[in-house]
Amino acid sequence: MAPKPSTDRIALIVVDMQNGFCRDEGSTAKLGQLLDFDITQCKAAIEPCAKLVKAARAAGVPVIFTRLQWRPDYRDGGVLTDELLPGLVEGRCCAAGSWDAELIEEMAPEDGDFIIDKNRYSAFYGTPLASILSSLDIRNLVVCGVTTNICVETTVRDASQRDFRTFIMRDATGEIAPERHEWALTTMDTRFGWVIDSSEVLSAWGRQGAADAA
Repeated sequence: MAPKPSTDRIALIVVDMQNGFCRDEGSTAKLGQLLDFDITQCKAAIEPCAKLVKAARAAGVPVIFTRLQWRPDYRDGGVLTDELLPGLVEGRCCAAGSWDAELIEEMAPEDGDFIIDKNRYSAFYGTPLASILSSLDIRNLVVCGVTTNICVETTVRDASQRDFRTFIMRDATGEIAPERHEWALTTMDTRFGWVIDSSEVLSAWGRQGAADAA
């Protein structure tokens, strides 16, 4: 039987909800005009992600934002920016300190939230995420954000290999190609976690938030 999300030893990880991926003026949308893809699904993930963040805070669930970014000279990008996707450099995608790299305003961090900066797809690779989760005694994760089959899926795979029970939000994730979104959800649901609607999490966290306020 599949586990159900609760507020017990759980954290919300919001992956890369940045201007560069979620705004029409961002680098991904501009690159998409040349390569025939768009960020419609990424933008659609904004509202459900924002609802999850609000509910998590109300229920006392830790909120962890991740940001994919590189040095302005991209010397920390390695094979990814040098060879696989040099267009990231040409488009100035998520250069540290730029508007492109900033979290969108709907995801503005509050006191008590965590921000993880990374220069690889996984939120675990080369970051303090694992030690933060250990310090918080977290064993369960709710993951939302963009893009579904790149940074979301890579993070979920890593979480699974670290024995975190991981819930992936079907309606609060987004991809620049709808078919890749579906492939990623199927893969994650089959081997690395449980793909569910955010309404299940909101219901569980809403009950806890109401109990805390009583």
